[in-house]
Amino acid sequence: MKAHVSSILLGVEDMDRSKRFYTEGLGWKIQQDYRVSVFFEADGGSLVGFYGRDGLAAQVGTSPEGSGFSGMVLTYVVRSEARVDEILDAAKRAGGTILNPAAELPWGGYGGTFADLDGYIWSIGYSAHSDDQPYAE
Repeated sequence: MKAHVSSILLGVEDMDRSKRFYTEGLGWKIQQDYRVSVFFEADGGSLVGFYGRDGLAAQVGTSPEGSGFSGMVLTYVVRSEARVDEILDAAKRAGGTILNPAAELPWGGYGGTFADLDGYIWSIGYSAHSDDQPYAE
């Protein structure tokens, strides 16, 4: 198995609410909306989609119950500190929760984190220390 993710599927409680957060709040574009699931334009990265939380849990053979930190963080690397600030501001305006405001990071970068409406954690970061970053934009 290669270190590659073909798609990222997030189980959400309220499909319409989550679609609004990502489309209206963060500017994502819907590629396919199957009503039970939604997939967004990948724009050069991994395909991201939503399923209803209960249905996705049943599909993979686990319980939909659970809360707190899942042990997973979605990382989005940008090319400037200003872009980090813009994305965190957009997430907050859309109803997301800022977990760590944008600031200098201990390893020398700049970033912050937010949780979306279902608690999925996004780390938005920038580093001028390397030119081989996995930039999302």
